Amino acid sequence: MTETHATISPGAPVFPAGRYGRRRAPGGKRRRTLLAALALLALVATLTVISVRLYRQYGDPAYDAQVITYTDITDKQVLVDFRVTVPPGGSAVCVLRARDRAGAEVGREQVTVTADPGDRHVTTRHRLATTARPFIGEVLRCRPPS
Repeated sequence: MTETHATISPGAPVFPAGRYGRRRAPGGKRRRTLLAALALLALVATLTVISVRLYRQYGDPAYDAQVITYTDITDKQVLVDFRVTVPPGGSAVCVLRARDRAGAEVGREQVTVTADPGDRHVTTRHRLATTARPFIGEVLRCRPPS
């Protein structure tokens, strides 16, 4: 009778070539982590560039409008008091709108406002003509004059 030794030799096991698939090289996990980090960094940089460009194009905080009140509501008009922030001594073109109770637009108009030299704020009152009885008067946006 022959005897089979069940003990493992002290070195690393040796597997037959090609029998158990390709062996992974040590350090592969570190390479994948580094590639993932670089891809994440590139994504963050790209999104930052896109957001800065969009902010410069659409988000100009130098022109800001706030409705103070809307009064004198009749079937043909609404009186809108609003305040606009502009660059010192500058002007702005603001779009005013009136809506009825259902939310339908019943009046729209562009108004140009100009600040006194050195002032950044303009408070203005404008009578907005409407085609039906308005429920609300609002300032949609203000932008630099063309």
